[in-house]
Amino acid sequence: MKFYSTKNPGTFFSPDAAVLKSLPDDNGLFMPERLPVLPDSFFSRLHSLTLQEIAFEISKAYFSPEIPENVIQKIVADAINFPLPVKKIKDDTYILELFHGPTLAFKDVGARFMARLMSWLNRNETQKLTVLVATSGDTGSAVANGFQGVEGIEVIILYPSGKVSPLQEKQLTTCGGNISAIEVQGSFDDCQQLVKTAFLDPSLSKKYRLTSANSINIARLIPQSFYYIDACRQLSADLPAPVFVVPSGNFGNLTAGLLAMKAGLKVGGFIAATNRNDAVPRYIGGSDYSPGKTIPTISNAMDVGNPSNFVRMLDLFGNSREEMQDKIRAIAFDDDQTRAAMRTCYHQHNYMLDPHGAIAWAAWESLKSNYAEGTPGVLLETAHPVKFSEVVAETLGITPEIPASMTEILSREKIATLLSADYDRFRDFLLSR
Repeated sequence: MKFYSTKNPGTFFSPDAAVLKSLPDDNGLFMPERLPVLPDSFFSRLHSLTLQEIAFEISKAYFSPEIPENVIQKIVADAINFPLPVKKIKDDTYILELFHGPTLAFKDVGARFMARLMSWLNRNETQKLTVLVATSGDTGSAVANGFQGVEGIEVIILYPSGKVSPLQEKQLTTCGGNISAIEVQGSFDDCQQLVKTAFLDPSLSKKYRLTSANSINIARLIPQSFYYIDACRQLSADLPAPVFVVPSGNFGNLTAGLLAMKAGLKVGGFIAATNRNDAVPRYIGGSDYSPGKTIPTISNAMDVGNPSNFVRMLDLFGNSREEMQDKIRAIAFDDDQTRAAMRTCYHQHNYMLDPHGAIAWAAWESLKSNYAEGTPGVLLETAHPVKFSEVVAETLGITPEIPASMTEILSREKIATLLSADYDRFRDFLLSR
């Protein structure tokens, strides 16, 4: 399998170039030269497979034969070693819990897979690989955990000051070793722009071998398709094809769902659920695509005014808005509506949602009448409520219990470098290290 840039479909790159480079020189995004389609026999035996077997088959379709199958098996076994359960809440509503990994967020799946894949691809290099990553919260903590102690790779994480939860900040600023954190006086979009500009800066390329661990990296995106297929494995075979309701910020998670659909997974559609950062819902609703300045919300991991993966969505649909509208509905909610959804789900069903999962809940309740009766909605709960305990406590009057694995992290000392969002200052900092 080779990969091309969304800005130059005629030029192809090997898997190691796409994964280790992360971003093409033309500032596009890498996409596979062809979308793998799994055979009917795979889906006919889906209910007898394990999550790891599903992950192996998908990974093999993208990365074999360039990466040996025994290496792919080891990567999957090491990375995907925790459950991703689907829980039924009521007759038409299921929640896919993606927070059972080590940092309690869905990004553990992609980050752990990518760390191990990069480590293998980088095995013969003498120069250190530097992972430069912007985060609105969960990416940073998942990447820090996934890459901690990985030989030959260092990680530099940029996050917006005051715009991640206290637990998220502790997770990404207390690892030490090969993990460094930069606290940026700006928004997530500012952090993301610093990263993108750095990749295109010749002065940095002389000193660093740069790559990214955001969902702009195709190796972060592909493994996120695993759990869409695994969710269908867990549903009854008698149910209609599900609608996946995806709380969306940078739109990597929804793009991964589209990859699963293109691989042959039968889905009833997707709902893109956003907070007030609603550039994509407005586009799907018929307006011109007009990304705006990031608006801070209580669902801060989705505070993205200009989603990077929107260009991949366009690519997957041949730049046809009509084809995108056929598969994706979209809707946005403000903080008051998010809190109302959290209260409804908890008081009526005794299930505690974090603010991102609550937006998925609100979206399904608002749009499920557009689908045939009995269609199951699978809502992606992307983070454990404890990661947003302040918002949960304010909204529900109950503080989520902190898992034992997190209590030690909260006692650690934060170590981060405070920088403005000025690129020259950021570049000078990198060059002086």
